[in-house]
Amino acid sequence: MTDRTTPCARDRIDDLLARLTLSEKIGLLHQWQAAVPRLDLPAFRTGTEALHGVAWLGPATVFPQAIGLASSWNPELVRAVGVAVGSEVRAKHHADPGRVGLNVWAPVVNPLRDPRWGRNEEGWSEDPWLIGRLATAYAEGLRGDHPERLRTAPTVKHFLGYNNETDRATTSSDLPPRVLHEYELPAFRAPIAAGAAVAAMASYNLVDGVPAHLSPLIDGELRRWAPDEVMVVGDAGAVTNIAEAQGHLADHVSGYAAALRAGIDSFTEDDADSTPTRERLTEALRRGLLATSDVDRAVRRILSVRLRLGDLDPPHTDPYAGTGTEVVDCPAHRELAREAARQSFVLLGNTGLLPLTCGPRLAVLGPQADVVHQDWYSGTLPYAVTAYEGLAGRLPEVTTHPGTDRIALRVGDRYVRCPEGTAGGPLTVDAEATWFDVYDWGHDTVALRAVSNGRHVGATDDGGLVNDRAGPGGWVVRETFQFDPLPDGTVLLRHLDTDRYVTVDDEGRLRVAGHGTSAGTPFGIDLVVDGVAQAAALAAAADVAVVTLGNHPMVNGRETEDRVDLALPARQEAMLRAVHAANPRTVLVVTSSYPYALGWAREHLPALLWSSHGGQEHGSALADVLLGDAEPGGRLTQTWYADAADLPDLLDYDVIGADATYLYFRGEPLYPFGHGHSYTSFDYSDLSLSAATVSVGEEVEVRVDVTNTGDRVGEEVVQLYTRQRRSRVKQPLRQLRDFARLLLAPGERRTVTLRLRTGELGWWDTDQGAHVVEDATHTVLVGRSAADVRLVGAVTVRGPAAGRAARLHSASGAR
Repeated sequence: MTDRTTPCARDRIDDLLARLTLSEKIGLLHQWQAAVPRLDLPAFRTGTEALHGVAWLGPATVFPQAIGLASSWNPELVRAVGVAVGSEVRAKHHADPGRVGLNVWAPVVNPLRDPRWGRNEEGWSEDPWLIGRLATAYAEGLRGDHPERLRTAPTVKHFLGYNNETDRATTSSDLPPRVLHEYELPAFRAPIAAGAAVAAMASYNLVDGVPAHLSPLIDGELRRWAPDEVMVVGDAGAVTNIAEAQGHLADHVSGYAAALRAGIDSFTEDDADSTPTRERLTEALRRGLLATSDVDRAVRRILSVRLRLGDLDPPHTDPYAGTGTEVVDCPAHRELAREAARQSFVLLGNTGLLPLTCGPRLAVLGPQADVVHQDWYSGTLPYAVTAYEGLAGRLPEVTTHPGTDRIALRVGDRYVRCPEGTAGGPLTVDAEATWFDVYDWGHDTVALRAVSNGRHVGATDDGGLVNDRAGPGGWVVRETFQFDPLPDGTVLLRHLDTDRYVTVDDEGRLRVAGHGTSAGTPFGIDLVVDGVAQAAALAAAADVAVVTLGNHPMVNGRETEDRVDLALPARQEAMLRAVHAANPRTVLVVTSSYPYALGWAREHLPALLWSSHGGQEHGSALADVLLGDAEPGGRLTQTWYADAADLPDLLDYDVIGADATYLYFRGEPLYPFGHGHSYTSFDYSDLSLSAATVSVGEEVEVRVDVTNTGDRVGEEVVQLYTRQRRSRVKQPLRQLRDFARLLLAPGERRTVTLRLRTGELGWWDTDQGAHVVEDATHTVLVGRSAADVRLVGAVTVRGPAAGRAARLHSASGAR
């Protein structure tokens, strides 16, 4: 690491370190750092969530999920979103400095090697180079461009090899050296080396059998890349896991001491209670497991970040002092949210139905039609425009239905009933029925929404069922159920969080059975409205049906829960097929946190569109795209597979050996990396390279002419890939090297210049412990996706002598 901390800053930190007592220093090692009044050192906390907006701190602008922002392939847009989010963090900090910290925990840069990962929505791509471009842009926006002061202190997470929620605290991500150095580390290196991110979070898992919080890679790699001090924070409860869930060390004192020595500076343990952390570190010092120099080293890193945030200076010196609460959800941020949502839409397929013309009668159908969902790291929506609202505001005749069944639950000759008021209340059995809408979120998981008040059913702490929930949510989801059929046609209602059946108690209340009680009450289901039939009827009466399917971000694929397959929820797919049978002019709009296997839809439907959960302006942006006022500007940043059978085991991190991700996958993807159609057409011609033979370290300019051959303005993402023809080792089948996004008028032709950095054409040689670039010819591929290659060229690269390989790669590969 090259320390660029100014002499003045170093002197100030040295002075503070000299004046702090050991006890005061230890107090700075917890997430909630205690104030030191005698030194005018205020309290400080790490960990404001800012993944795609300010989360958990009240209303704030909600942008598309990170995977949606990535689909724009637009670093400038992503940077602008980072600026907006960072400004809103600053505004909330000024309003409540004790609760809102300036160390933000974003971006997530874990490569999305497996679409079943529950946290797929938080990442950017399966390609580490693209992650580096986009995550660096977001972090640059968050941190600001002031030469001395940070707007916020971005934190990349989660270091390292973290792509499974299943047993995440106890599984080991085994990373062969090439996978480590060619796939995992580069995604983290880019934002750290650029100085865009100034902190990092360690991950829950083990890496090659060692808890990630004790990994030698923290100091050996992560900090080596950085131009300044890097503060490393622990994930919530993860240091406690070292002695508990992981059983790696004998007790917490040993675990905490080992984490501090390994490079963890801030302990995210026990929420706001720093006492256990302080006591364990103090005891570690007494036992000789830590030296005061270990404490000083961590405190120095923490103070370095706080100094750059201006936390140690008078408020009047703050260049961001003018950022007030009026910036939160301001008109400019609303428009940016709409533009980000527009550019995140990916047109998966289109035979000419889109864009819609002539003000058609529209039926907007499906469980995503009239709702905007929040994920675990979303901010509180200040408002939301749903798909139905966005289209109904633009067209004269729009109908809607969620496609869900409406049922009554019967117990013998009585029915389940619940209060009608907005506050909701207990579910009981009564002579009269309350109706429930049944939402299928996949894998036999359903949610029940009471028609009487529009609220979802969930379980209270004591097990009683109530209809007072906005929907499935929270760290523990208590609003999902499963129907288990019985031979007589009745069902048992299984509460999934507790894995217990619902019973009716002596007072007629529905509740989750207690411990040791296996039997549940049988319920009859009376169908009041057939949701599929209702949706099909509305489709038949419309000119065009827009079917909105996808996931609920808090169910079946989220933090703590991986998916088991790639299938659409069964009831959702049944509705889609019925709607298409009723009206072949059906557009499928998938809104989801991750890819689905859409084989039937691709084969039968005239138009398919995907976006992530798009935030507050989702419906407005969807209307813009469907009606042709905006291009579907997005491109996929991960492979969509035809079936989960195309994927290796979830815990197999060897992407090279397993032929995983677009880099090595030899099968036929459902939709390839980089895929996305436009409403116009483009022609590629006149490929030229600035040189046919170069030495490693040189840059090759790849030029191509792109022409809009259609009759409307269109946006294109021109993509550059390479493939090494011969090598001593297995090489990627194709690998992204550069891209350019451009807007072309009808008939307009433009020369696009892409850059091929030859120092990046290497691989990790375990024998040399360095990246090497071989003497080899590389096929140059330019096109619209990893599979849609329009032009092919070649460049021969002369590799350096073995002893110079690492030095040349370092010089040419940093960006």
